Formats: sequence, structure tokens, C-alpha cells
Amino acid sequence: MLRTRIKICGITRVEDALAACEYGADAIGFIFYPPSSRHIEIGNAAVIAKSLPAFVHKVAVVVEPEVDYLNTILKQVSISAVQFHGAETPEFCASFEVPFVKTIGVKTDTDIDAEMSRFTNAQAILVDTFDADLIGGSGKTFSWHKVLGNADRPRPLILAGGLNIANVGVAIESVKPYAVDVSSGVEHAKGIKDHEKIKAFCRAVKSADVVR
Repeated sequence: MLRTRIKICGITRVEDALAACEYGADAIGFIFYPPSSRHIEIGNAAVIAKSLPAFVHKVAVVVEPEVDYLNTILKQVSISAVQFHGAETPEFCASFEVPFVKTIGVKTDTDIDAEMSRFTNAQAILVDTFDADLIGGSGKTFSWHKVLGNADRPRPLILAGGLNIANVGVAIESVKPYAVDVSSGVEHAKGIKDHEKIKAFCRAVKSADVVR
């Protein structure tokens, strides 16, 4: 049976990270982008990362970062992969010599296959709802028909954008992603996770995998 991986993003507290791990998250995301309401300081992220059990991936989410800033993150936090969420080039993403995920903000005219083919060194491509004012965490979905039925995807696909307990099962059945990424869908306030929602979300993913 194929298993959909789960990333809980926008983690800002130790207790939320541990709850995510307890209920089945494969990865957690730290947002290193000061304008975001889910931004976390490097020192706080380092403390949370050290508290996590083995085999849980720690993902640094960045938006067109300064080189020195990202290098500081990589030195101080035990990061497993970097998720680039801006207009970074393939060359820039690959220059840090750490595994990376590239985010594509989906618009009506976005050619996802073409974008995937640009980032051949990415471990995965994450598709999220484009929002001119927000970098992720908008709580809005995009039209999933743009990523349906592509069995020959050149890179693993991570689905994000408005996922929640109610729609993640349909999303998995429709898109068949490698992984799903959720932030606002498991919160009771920005940057503060609701542990019962995390638990229910992970259960919904596992239930969808049974019939996938």
C-alpha cells in the first residue's frame, strides 16, 4: 500500500512539534521568514529540533533568503531539507549542497510540468496556492485538476494549500501526492497548533491511504 507522507508546517512551539510526531507526522516545517505570522527565530527552532525523536525530518522554509542567513540556519539547526518558497533559481537552490524542495505557487496559467522540469535536483516539488500577499498558510485551495492523473511526474509531488481534516482525503484520492503539507488547517491561532486537529488530520490521511 502506498503511504502518503505528512508534513506539519509553521511549527513554533516544542509541544506542537512533539504532538505532530506522536500522531504520525513525517516532517515538521520551520518558517524562517520574518513577515510571516509563523516566523520562528533560529535559536528557538534549534531547541525544538533537538527535542524531536529520530527519523523525523526538519524542514527550513525560506523565501529568497540571504546566503549568510540560510547558512546560519543550517549551522545552528539540524535541518534535513530546505524548502524554497520564492522565485529562487535552480542554481541558487542547489548551491547550498543540502536536499531541497521547491515550491510552486499555482496560478491559473501555471505550467507545473515545466516548472518541475526546471528543478531536476529538487527532492520534491511542492504545489501551493498562489497568494500575492501571503507566502503559504493562506488556508486557500487551488484547482487540483492541474495536478491530476500525472503518473509520470518527474519529481515527487507534495500537495499544500488549504488542506484540512475535511478535504485531505479527497485531495489524496484525487491527486495521489507523495506527501501532504498542512499549516493553518491544524491551528486554532496562527502559529499555534491544535493537537486534536493534528491527530484528526493524520488519521484522515491514513484512512485515505487504505483506499488509495
